[in-house]
Amino acid sequence: MKSSRFVEELKGKSVEELNEELVAAKKELFNLRFQNATNQLDNTARIKDVRRNIARIQTVITEKARA
Repeated sequence: MKSSRFVEELKGKSVEELNEELVAAKKELFNLRFQNATNQLDNTARIKDVRRNIARIQTVITEKARA
């Protein structure tokens, strides 16, 4: 699966790298929302994918904080 590979990649990164990835994903989500509001977005499912990726990144950050 694509998402399980993504999670495995995230688990191999440091907390600082994960925070950078989180910021980038949030910027991408903002841009997608902006494009959607101006009717420039073709693939609206991408918003859902990015939101889930943000949640995955935050979950891995929390797991590392607890460990």
